[in-house]
Amino acid sequence: MDKTTQEFQEKLEEAHSFPSLYMFKFIVIEQRKEEVKALFTGHELQFKPSSKGKYVSVTARVMMGSSQSVIDIYKKANEIEGIIAL
Repeated sequence: MDKTTQEFQEKLEEAHSFPSLYMFKFIVIEQRKEEVKALFTGHELQFKPSSKGKYVSVTARVMMGSSQSVIDIYKKANEIEGIIAL
């Protein structure tokens, strides 16, 4: 595990008591929205389009079992072209 990931995991564990409800927020171009949805199969997502409709904000509130499971989602999300994690 690289240093940045390790530091993020430590911060997650300080801020949350797992299992815990965790909120993910991403911004992607409209055409990539389905790829983000695939990260959260079976969970309700909220979508908010940008004013010009080119981008969409995606919010997911998911019960996560551990800090590592949160990191795993972010690693998968990082494979989506142009995604921005908030």
